This record gives sequence, structure tokens and C-alpha cells, in this order.
Amino acid sequence: MAWLVFLIFLLLLLVRVPIFIALTFSSAIALLDSHFNLNVLPQKMFAALDVSTLMAVPGFVVAGVLMARGGISKSLIDALRAWVGHFSGGLSVVTILACAVFAAISGSSPATAAAIGAIMIPGMVEAGYSKRYSMGLVAASGTLGILIPPSIPLIVYGTVSEESIGKLFMAGILPGLFLTAVLIVAAIVYARIKNFGRLPKLGWRERWILSFKAIPAAFLPILILGTIYLGVATPTEAAVVSAVYSLLVAVFIYRQIKWSDVRQILRESINTSSMIFMIIAGATVFGLYLTNAQVPQDVAKWIMASDVNQWTFQIAANILFFIMGMFLEPTSITLITLPIFLPILKMLHIDLIHFAIIMTVNMELGMITPPVGLNLFVVSGVAKEKLEEVVKGILPFIILMIIVLVIIIVWPELSLWLPEHTAQ
Repeated sequence: MAWLVFLIFLLLLLVRVPIFIALTFSSAIALLDSHFNLNVLPQKMFAALDVSTLMAVPGFVVAGVLMARGGISKSLIDALRAWVGHFSGGLSVVTILACAVFAAISGSSPATAAAIGAIMIPGMVEAGYSKRYSMGLVAASGTLGILIPPSIPLIVYGTVSEESIGKLFMAGILPGLFLTAVLIVAAIVYARIKNFGRLPKLGWRERWILSFKAIPAAFLPILILGTIYLGVATPTEAAVVSAVYSLLVAVFIYRQIKWSDVRQILRESINTSSMIFMIIAGATVFGLYLTNAQVPQDVAKWIMASDVNQWTFQIAANILFFIMGMFLEPTSITLITLPIFLPILKMLHIDLIHFAIIMTVNMELGMITPPVGLNLFVVSGVAKEKLEEVVKGILPFIILMIIVLVIIIVWPELSLWLPEHTAQ
């Protein structure tokens, strides 16, 4: 029956049935075969969504949309460009840093790629960068949106695993900064090799004017992370604060939001949030099937009988994540695999917080891996270019991020140092 569920799920995905329906339908068939009372399913699906921590998702989504449409991201980019745009590879650095800052607000990878890409890709091409490279850089840098906190996949991971979301957020900071630094170094080296153009150097007066203008925008990630780590607000409350603050800044300081924009902002926010919640509901049905069929226990018994160690399991899990990332988005992968992996992780004494970061970096790779990498489609749409061109531009960054993933796996302290020392 497990193979039948997987086969039905895969066939439905191949004919482009939404993931929520594919998960629910394939799992419901298996539950029906085992004489499970399907009348319970709506109640279970609703209960899975009736979790306070998940309310952080729409809050951060709204903040991300407001940041993109309210002039907040543009002011940040202008300030960064004023300080480093005249260096070799300066625009590349601006793009990466802008994605990192946006990531610390939105928690969404596609939102980061869309907001920054719409501004930076034309600017980089105009400055002499190849369009293929520019698209690849934005797609790769956009993945920082789900690693640097707040991160929607980490919120979902924490909800499923019952780990502290605050600790998960702290665990993502150093790996996120490390990946940002690696991308910056690679971008500078590549720009010097290719002799890509530089922007004119601005005077000190222009720099300070643009920096002063960006202060309200730069304060937003400090507000979000500061309130969480100082214990002033929970991640859910911080998400609401970020949405309200973004709205006030966009309306009263940058004055970029009009009444005519409200409908589109709400539509984008509701579409993204609804997609995430529907997938969670569908994955709940899948989880019921797994529990009913005792799949996690059977897998754990098989691993014990096979004498699998930590490293063998990690290699197998990373290969699985990489393959799944080619076809599914992060929330789906987390909700499908984590219920199976949790007992195995505990049995093998693998730290759940460290594994969360490993899993998230794999999700980042999935966002830029064809054929269904979301960032590839986002950048393709923003740049009005064929998907094949974006894929060609992203290939070097995939290799780079795999190297970063290996370093994070073999160096657990990179993920665990902040949560451990903050707890103390």
C-alpha cells in the first residue's frame, strides 16, 4: 500500500494536480483501504492549522509583499549601491546583501528573488554584467530567504518537531551569514575575472542622504529579530508587528502604497499564505496514513537492522532531499519527510536543530534546481527570459551551495553555537 500511495501521488504530480490534492487524495485512498473513518479527516486537517505558531506565516508574507511594493526594498538597495556599487563586482555584492536583508524580513525565498530581481537584474545588465549571470545570482541569493530568520520552513519544522522556533531562528543566523559571505567572495572573484562594469562612485553627501533614507527600512529586521531574541514577542507576534510596521513605513514615510494597491497586496499575501496552509492540511492526511500504517516505526526498525550510522543516514537523507527538491517546494518536503525522520533522528542521536539547518539548505538547493525550482520560474518571469537561460546561469551556484552544505554538515557548531550559548 505504501508503494501504491507513492505511485498515485507521483502520477497526480506529473499531470500537474496541486500538491494539496495529490497528498490528500492518495493518502485518503490508503486510509479507506485500511477501514479508517474518513469523516475524521476534516477535523484533523482543521486541527493541524489551528496552531498559533503558524499565524507567523501570513504575517511575514504580508511584510514581504509590503516591502517589495512599498519602496522599502528599493531604499535599501539604493543605500547599499551608494557604498559598494563602485567596487569591482559591487552590484553583485549589492544584490546579495539586499537579498540577505530582505530575507531577514520576508522569510520567503520566491518573494526575495522577485522583489530584488525586479530591481537588480536590469541594473546589472545595464552595468555590463551578462544577463545569464545576473539571473543566476538573483535566483541563488534569493534562497537566503528561507535560511536567514525569520524562515517559513523553519516555522513549519518547529511546529512539526515541537522544537523552539526561537532556537531554530538563531541556528539559521550563522549559516545564513556564512552562505552570504561565500556568495559575496565568489561574486567579487568572478566579476574581476570577467571584468564586469562598475557604477560611478558617489560622493559622501549622496551616500549619507541615501543611508538616512534607508534607516526606517533597515530597522525592520532589527525590530523582528530583536523582539524575538529579547523575549519581548513570540515569532507570531513579531510577524504581526513586522506587517504593521511595514505598512506604516510604506504609507507614511516612503508613500509608495495607494488605495489602488491594497487589493493586489492582499491578493498576493492571501495566495501565498493559502498555498502554504493547504499543503499543511494535505500533509496532515498523509501523516495520518503514515501513523496508521506505522511507516516511521517500520523504517526505524529497518535502519536498526541494517546497522546504519549517522553519516550513512545523513548522506541518504541529503540525496533524498535533493531529489525531492527538484519537484516539491520546502513546506511539502518538510511535512512529508519529517514525521518519518523524527524517530530515526532521535535513535541516531542527531541534533534536531542542526538537522533543521541541513534540511533548510537542501530546500534552498531545491528552489534553484530544475525542473520545478520556484526561484527559477520567478526569475524567469521577472527577467522575461526563457527558463533554460536561467538554468544555465544557476549551475555554478548549485555547485557552490553544495560545498556550503557539506561544510554545514561536518561543522555542526556553525548551526548550534548561537542557540547553545544564548540558552546559557
